[in-house]
Amino acid sequence: MSSKARMDHAYKTARRLKFNDDSKFIIFSDCHRGDNSFADEFANNRNIYFHALQHYYKNDFTYCELGDGDELWENISFRDIFEAHQNIFELMKLFFQEGRLFRLLGNHDMVYKNKKYVAKHLHTYFDKITGKNAPLFPGIEFTEGLILEHEDTQQEFFLMHGHQADWMNYVGWRVNRFMVRAVWRQLQIFGIGDPTSPAKNYKELIKVERRTKRWIVENKNIFTIIGHTHRPRFPEPGDIALFNDGSCVHPRSITGLEIESGEISLIKWHITTSENGTLKVTRLLLEGPQKIRNYKTE
Repeated sequence: MSSKARMDHAYKTARRLKFNDDSKFIIFSDCHRGDNSFADEFANNRNIYFHALQHYYKNDFTYCELGDGDELWENISFRDIFEAHQNIFELMKLFFQEGRLFRLLGNHDMVYKNKKYVAKHLHTYFDKITGKNAPLFPGIEFTEGLILEHEDTQQEFFLMHGHQADWMNYVGWRVNRFMVRAVWRQLQIFGIGDPTSPAKNYKELIKVERRTKRWIVENKNIFTIIGHTHRPRFPEPGDIALFNDGSCVHPRSITGLEIESGEISLIKWHITTSENGTLKVTRLLLEGPQKIRNYKTE
């Protein structure tokens, strides 16, 4: 199966969601939530992420997570991840209960393609206080794609993780998972990156972007948002409409895309220092806002 066929499949099987100019979305990907060990890249940014997610929950945003939310290559057990970041999962549970959480498949959490695995590990969790199972994400579904369709203009935004353009991380993901668990997890502690990851390998990153751009052009410049490469992208109207929300494992910051009032923006949350030495988490606008209607499908 070619990268075109894989992206076609993600589009055709995508969940569809209607929205309008009053809708608000926050799009993150590549959180790589781990077990809080030295290899857990998310651990450094968990307080930033938690603060940002609280902000979006309180302000009625819908949370779209474009894959690789949980690091299930380095970690065998989801339970270890849940226990390390339980406060975050409890916050995500609030989004889910209100129908404001949509999660997509990435290469590092491809096991969520197995509905039985999801039912066993994500529908409930063991509450140590009560000694009983409690609901977490009962009935949650993971898809490869999500299509946001504007109620008035019928403009479509196609969201996917992006590993569909990466043969080794889509078809050969089990091989890569074995290598990460057996080799790269240990070397990561010493600062040696995984060369199979587009985020750590510039040549692979360029290939993923080139293949995705070609697919976008062949589909009349459909507005597309991905993650996977960890490199934020925010094109100007008239350019090939490939957006990337970046990741939540940048050094000391997380990046994402906001859609609000019919506009899209690239944002960063990071820690800043005030004059009196107090640390605080700050939202910084990196690109935009741009009206989404300016990105027309040809």
